[in-house]
Amino acid sequence: MKLHELRPAKGATHKEKRLGRGEASGKGGTSTKGNKGSQSRAGYQRKNAHEGGQMPIQRRLPKRGFKNPFRVEYKVFNLGQIEHLVEKYELNDFSHETLREWGLVGQTDKIKILGNGELKSKVAFKVNAISEKAKQAVEAAGGSVELVK
Repeated sequence: MKLHELRPAKGATHKEKRLGRGEASGKGGTSTKGNKGSQSRAGYQRKNAHEGGQMPIQRRLPKRGFKNPFRVEYKVFNLGQIEHLVEKYELNDFSHETLREWGLVGQTDKIKILGNGELKSKVAFKVNAISEKAKQAVEAAGGSVELVK
């Protein structure tokens, strides 16, 4: 047997249905689309949330809450996590550039430091926000804090 002699098994393939090609095709006239209506026309697309005339779920459920367009999302690091990262990646400064280098933050992420855990290493911080407790812990460990926008 050669590659050019390979064929599908007998009965494994079927001829494609040729719709709308006259009565002789056995699928002529309406081309299996039924009689009239938008679904029988060319270019029909069902709407995303259409439920066949039933009241759609997004209209049945009440509205709740709101999304604040001015909210600032931060990538949060606790002091305990930072201590672990400093040991793992041998960091001496904790800034957006060094964290991006190791794939820990995205390009547009803002960084915030919180005071949960303990920091023993002397680390220089360049972050967008830091809690008061975390700032005191960093300075007590001999590190420095610089806030960037």
